Amino acid sequence: MVNFYLFLVMCVLLIILPGPDTAMATKNTVTFGRSGGLRTALGTCCALLIHTSAAVLGLSAIIVKSALLFSIFKYVGAVYLIYLGVKTLWTVRKKEEAASVEMNTKPQLEAPSFFKQGFLTNILNPKVAVFFLTFLPQFVDTGSNTFLPFLIMGITYTLLTAVWFLLYIFLITQISAFMKKPKTKNIIEGITGTILIGFGIKLALEKAH
Repeated sequence: MVNFYLFLVMCVLLIILPGPDTAMATKNTVTFGRSGGLRTALGTCCALLIHTSAAVLGLSAIIVKSALLFSIFKYVGAVYLIYLGVKTLWTVRKKEEAASVEMNTKPQLEAPSFFKQGFLTNILNPKVAVFFLTFLPQFVDTGSNTFLPFLIMGITYTLLTAVWFLLYIFLITQISAFMKKPKTKNIIEGITGTILIGFGIKLALEKAH
């Protein structure tokens, strides 16, 4: 393994970039509290460990090189993101309608499987497999055995992701008084739903490299 410290810096920069995983964690934290956000993040990290295992075993390379497999993962992932986006926007609309009918009644929200949402959002994204197979090799000596370096880097990336989500969710809950105002929540959920649909469409149009 080479340039490990550079690898750490690049990981941090890539992890903090907003993406579908962050959008999902934000929505579930704002709507259902710290527990919802943490369980969503746990699902994301478990999916990252599977991507790590796939990269180590070479399965990701097969997915990236197979146009059919890449397309299957791409469209399933895109449909799932769009579904979550539409569902989020629909929930916002239903809450607004309920609020207009019963001003003093707090709408009851059905808690989804946070872990499953975080897990599926990440595992069904073929761009994560592409990332592992294109980013990790940059930090491995040419001609060397990639098993242990890939394993170490994949676990490191997952741990850094977990730390980032812990800090991010803690920050959101610290300003929960503002974040949990009905109007603020509706705005955030509306933005998140739109972003998820956008990510889904972008993923559907993504081409295998």
